[in-house]
Amino acid sequence: GAAGQGLDFPIPDGRARVVPVTPQNHREMLQRFPVLALLDRRPRPGPPRAQEQVLELAAQVLEDKGVGFGIVDAEKDADMAKKLGLKEEGSIYVFKGDKVTKYDGELAADTLVEFLLDVLEDPVEFIEGDHELRAFENIEDDPKLIGYFKDRDSEYFQAFEAAAAGFHPYVSFFATFDSKVVAKKLDLRLNEIEFYEPFMEEPLTILWASSREEIVAFLEEHRRTTLRKLKPESTYETWVRAGGDGAPHPHMSPPDGFEFLDILKDVARDNNNPDLSILWIDPDDFPLLIPYWEKTFHIDLSRPRIGVVNVTDTTSVWMELGDEDLPGPDEVQEWLEAVLEGAGDTPDHHSEDEEDDDDD
Repeated sequence: GAAGQGLDFPIPDGRARVVPVTPQNHREMLQRFPVLALLDRRPRPGPPRAQEQVLELAAQVLEDKGVGFGIVDAEKDADMAKKLGLKEEGSIYVFKGDKVTKYDGELAADTLVEFLLDVLEDPVEFIEGDHELRAFENIEDDPKLIGYFKDRDSEYFQAFEAAAAGFHPYVSFFATFDSKVVAKKLDLRLNEIEFYEPFMEEPLTILWASSREEIVAFLEEHRRTTLRKLKPESTYETWVRAGGDGAPHPHMSPPDGFEFLDILKDVARDNNNPDLSILWIDPDDFPLLIPYWEKTFHIDLSRPRIGVVNVTDTTSVWMELGDEDLPGPDEVQEWLEAVLEGAGDTPDHHSEDEEDDDDD
């Protein structure tokens, strides 16, 4: 009816849009589409697998956006897959220009579509005036850089733009040529770049980097941020990057979840431990994982939880929280330091019975 117009959610229409990509047609496919998503998998008889169904629905939705979709036979065309940079069988790889990006998000059509729409965007977004500056400042939960340059012809801007292409879309790059509003309010000098970690108030400054390599080296050194939100479109990339030997792993749930987030911000801002990496997870973003997390970690996600998880085998230890008052930043910091230093229970020596006792 008329009330439903504008909310016509897509359902598979039965048309096959995902095509086999072979040694004979792969160059034509790469030239034809500005963005090409390829699934590397072994053929199997029977109905389409979940990955193929996700690709077909995404291809249907993005049919008019210039995004191509294909499947590579990982068994028959292994040599071609290797040359294209498809390193992990069963994964989706996205090609744009000379860059190949492994899709590390949730296997869902809406999440994949959101990711591909981001890939289609230019890697550098331009900021001009108060309105756009406020929008930039409101981005809190993603890593971001902003640079102030003379114009597009500046060698410093061109280095910035080249570096942005390598991190797109996982790290947001912004540039301004606006000296009167944006550069003045951010206290940016000409050719200066500032990098903001998620949830951090004060940026780190890169002075006059005139080469792509300088910017890339700086980002690689600082990209493992202290506090970061887990998002469906970058789930695995964020989880692995935050991991290492063990990742402090908070779960959030409204209404008091956002109060706890403020506590974690204070912990992250006062932290001096380079090995500490905190993931903020809002269970509402991952409804299908809530029962799995509760069963695996022996926790109740109706309230905020904070724990340290060994990302290699999911062993974990969780902070005991009272029924009413949440712990303060100092208390959380002390608990995390004790766990990371091996005092008391650690993710490597924490039994299932001990975890059950903690929850009680």
